[in-house]
Amino acid sequence: MQLSVFGLGYVGCVSIGCLAQNGHKVVGIDINPYKVELIKQGKPTIIEKDIDNLIKTYHQNGQITATVNYKEAVSKTEMSFICVGTPSLPTGQLNLDYVFNTAKQIAGALKEKHEFFVVVIRSTVFPGTNTKIAGIIESISGKKLNRDFAVVSNPEFLREGSAVEDYNNPALTVVGTESDKATQMMREIYANITTPMVVTDVKAAEMIKYVNNAFHALKISFANEVGNICKEIGVDAFKVMELFKMDDRLNISPAYFNPGMAYGGSCLPKDLKGLSTIAHDNYIETPVLNAIAISNENQKRRVLRIVQKQKQKCIGVLGLAFKKGTDDLRYSPTVDLIEGLIGKGYQVKIYDKNVMLSRLVGANKSYIEEHLPHISNLLTDNLNNLLSHSETLVVAHVPDTEEYDALKNYKGKILDLVKLDTDQLKSIDIEGLSW
Repeated sequence: MQLSVFGLGYVGCVSIGCLAQNGHKVVGIDINPYKVELIKQGKPTIIEKDIDNLIKTYHQNGQITATVNYKEAVSKTEMSFICVGTPSLPTGQLNLDYVFNTAKQIAGALKEKHEFFVVVIRSTVFPGTNTKIAGIIESISGKKLNRDFAVVSNPEFLREGSAVEDYNNPALTVVGTESDKATQMMREIYANITTPMVVTDVKAAEMIKYVNNAFHALKISFANEVGNICKEIGVDAFKVMELFKMDDRLNISPAYFNPGMAYGGSCLPKDLKGLSTIAHDNYIETPVLNAIAISNENQKRRVLRIVQKQKQKCIGVLGLAFKKGTDDLRYSPTVDLIEGLIGKGYQVKIYDKNVMLSRLVGANKSYIEEHLPHISNLLTDNLNNLLSHSETLVVAHVPDTEEYDALKNYKGKILDLVKLDTDQLKSIDIEGLSW
């Protein structure tokens, strides 16, 4: 394909080299004539492993060139990649001026272009930027979104020092667009990439880069805090973390990564507090570890606020144990929610078929006597009784087939803490905690 790349910095330079390597003809555009001249001489604008050979090779065979004339570049290409900088402002916001100015340039050039055109955002931008760019292009060019042009969010995941390798062998390629034609063109762009191309919602595609990098930063800080604790108490931190990384069922895995209700149970709260206590007793600062419990309490309070917003006093709760399929109520976040609701005068009824009063013994019994001594007045063993009572129903466990069937006839509002299968509940008023 004939492609234009706006911005010849880090992402742009790597992009033109790799796009050319994958068989496309690419023209780079930059407001800095020095960068343009470097590319025109077959030289990269950055220092990065393998990029010098790519730029030199594909410049020599005519697949790579560069210009400051953006109108000419757009007129001769089918797709433009926006790879300009988005530096941080003192407020923490991004300066998107370069992105929007580039969109204006592309829009002006599209006035005279009659073929369908795709604008691809590779720069890191806030969710909603794709929509703003589409509006800019429509207003200036007179073209119609998804008829005459499309705007695609295609975030880059390039690490300095291994950017070419990362481009050619990503874990996945993320594409956010509502245009089938643009999707097909993006498949052609990445035809030589063997890993999956995932087409998703535009805002999800804009958001994922932030989530990835925040988690990467969290991992580094978490490992450093573990290392600091281990050193102070004479434990080999590297051996500990090697053991940690060997568990790909829970630790290095998709486990626990679904947004929803706070965590609970007998292990996570106790052991997190235990590790934080070891650090405290040895005068080690662990702000990341300490913040976990604070964040968990915030999530509980958030759920309580959302229930209160409904302004209905009869509340039903489906699922009481800290985890579906158990009867363990210790540190169940749902118990804390119910405590809060009762304290504010709500009429609460609970259904959890695994929680049987006759089996509440030992630790469970002690916990209930402390937190919900009047639980016998709140529990029902009949799901239909729960639904008839509930003006708002809090779903804290994923329903089984029988429970889904009953929910289909529910007439009130559901607060969904578990990401229900909405295809089974199409006519129900559902508000998600995280969606």
